[in-house]
Amino acid sequence: MRIEISRLTKTYGGGVHALNGIDLDVPTGMYGLLGSNGAGKTTLMRVLAGLLRPTSGTVRVGGHDITTADGRLAVHRVLGYLPQELGVYPDLTARRFLDYIALLKGLDSRSLRRRRIGELLETVALTEHADHKLKGFSGGMLRRVGIAQALLADPRLLIVDEPTTGLDPEERIRLRGLLTEFAEDRTVLLSTHIVEDVAQTCRFLAVLVKGRLVFQGDVEELVSRADRRIWTVTTPGPAPSRGRIVGSRPDGGGTRYRILAATSPDPSAQPSEPTLEDGYLALMEAGR
Repeated sequence: MRIEISRLTKTYGGGVHALNGIDLDVPTGMYGLLGSNGAGKTTLMRVLAGLLRPTSGTVRVGGHDITTADGRLAVHRVLGYLPQELGVYPDLTARRFLDYIALLKGLDSRSLRRRRIGELLETVALTEHADHKLKGFSGGMLRRVGIAQALLADPRLLIVDEPTTGLDPEERIRLRGLLTEFAEDRTVLLSTHIVEDVAQTCRFLAVLVKGRLVFQGDVEELVSRADRRIWTVTTPGPAPSRGRIVGSRPDGGGTRYRILAATSPDPSAQPSEPTLEDGYLALMEAGR
């Protein structure tokens, strides 16, 4: 399900530009939206979900114009949405909460709801907690409930905003695998500030900075922004003063530093292969 965004703006009271002239084309499959907190990612997600009216511009989802009432209704029928902050009823069990959400999504058949909820509870590894009240769930467990509710109606478009927040490493890997599998014949828009989540799941991505789109393309293209700019220096003494240190770890009797720099930061520096995080940092440095 293709998403086409043209000259999209959203301005809040006081002239705050949350989105400023966004042009973006999102194909079917897994697509990453990367940016720091406050970059405008959540605002864009809410616009795409039909929860927030844009100030200007056009947004078409699967050919439907979401700035119109008919378009929003059409998109809601095929949409699964996990907001950054999911409101739940703490005194409901996970099973009863999902049953309630399923009714709101139009799943009227009790047997269909029971089967679908059981499948999803197993998918997100919550079967043994299905009849426990949500008020006793950890943050990571609540995120998994959120993923389950987003998938209830088998949506053609899934929008997830910071889905791995609060998850431990094992849960994060499981969720990334679930989203990747789901995206095989659907569109999944993954909004996050965690570069590794995009690196492990997406072929294409966009980067937002203060409401502006500063990059869109494939992951390898962004990685290449740091080509010949990543160096490794191992030293028992102080860190090199040139360049930007992007990583460090103990190594023998000294420390191994990864450094972002246009030229060699130290006589002993060795060139290193860049990662997506390196490319992202190089992009941010270039925009300063």
